[in-house]
Amino acid sequence: MHILLTGGTGLIGRALCRRWLGEGHQLTVLCRRPQSVASLCGRSVRGISQFSDYGDEPLDAIVNLAGEPIADRPWSNKRKAQLWGSRITLTEQLLEWLEKRDQKPQVLISGSAVGWYGDGGERELTEDSPPVTDDFASQLCVAWEETAQRAEALGIRVVLVRTGLVLAREGGFLKRLLPPFRLGLGGPLGNGRQWMPWIHLEDQIALMDFLLRRDDARGPYNACSPQPVRNRDFARSLGRALGRPAFMPAPAFVLRPLLGELAELLLGGQRAVPARLRAAGFTFAFTDLDMALGDLLKPKDV
Repeated sequence: MHILLTGGTGLIGRALCRRWLGEGHQLTVLCRRPQSVASLCGRSVRGISQFSDYGDEPLDAIVNLAGEPIADRPWSNKRKAQLWGSRITLTEQLLEWLEKRDQKPQVLISGSAVGWYGDGGERELTEDSPPVTDDFASQLCVAWEETAQRAEALGIRVVLVRTGLVLAREGGFLKRLLPPFRLGLGGPLGNGRQWMPWIHLEDQIALMDFLLRRDDARGPYNACSPQPVRNRDFARSLGRALGRPAFMPAPAFVLRPLLGELAELLLGGQRAVPARLRAAGFTFAFTDLDMALGDLLKPKDV
C-alpha cells in the first residue's frame, strides 16, 4: 500500500511511519523540509514539499495530520491565522490536488480533536453528541472536519479521528509536564474538575491502522481511552508515577491573564468516550491511566 502523510514528522506521524514501514508499506511525507523526512521518519520514506511533487504514482491512502501545535503559545490573531492555515488551508489544497488526479485513493484519514465538542462540562460525549460551546478550538475542528469531508464527493472514504491528549515517551503533552512534576511543582489546572480524555500513543497508532483497514469505517471516531479522568486525578496519577507530590495548582486567575483565550482550552474539558471504536470491535491496550503512565515512565526514565 502506498500511503501519503501530511504532518508525518510529528509525534503521531513518526510512530505511524515506524509501524507501516515495518509492515512493508510505501510511504511519502509532505513536509516543509523534505530533506529531513528520511532521518525523522525512516530512510526509505520519501519527502515532498508540495502535493504536485507526488507525481502520477498510484496512491492508496492519505493520512492528513498537518497542523501547528495548538497549545504551545497564546492565541493572538496571528497565531489563530497560523493554526487555521496549517489545517484548513492545507486540507483545501489537498482536495484541489485530489480533484485533478485521475486515480484517487480509497481512504482519507483526517485529523481532528476532542476539542471539536468545546467545553463539555459533565456531559458524556460520544461521536453523536453535538458541539456544546463555540470557542476557537471547536470552530477550528469543525471547519477542519467539514473541509476533509468534501473528499466524499470524490468517491473517497473519509475517516475523522478526534484525538484526545496523546501520552508518549518521546514527546507531546506528557514531555511538557515532566519537568515541573519531577521538581514536585506539578498539580491541577484551575479547580482540576475538568475532564481529560487521554490516550496512549500505542493505542492511537493501533486505532488509526484499524480504521485504515476497515472498509466500513467512515465519519468521526473519538480517539481516547474509555476511561477519561479529571485533571486533578491526572495530576495525582502522574505524581505517583514519578514518586513526587502533585499539589501545586495553577489557579484560573493566573492562567487567564497569562494565556488569554488559550486558558479556556486548558480549564475546560471533554468527557469523551470512544463509542464507535468499541462498537466496531477495537480493543484498547491501555484503559487505566496508572498503567499507561507506568508503561511510559519506566524506572530508568523517571
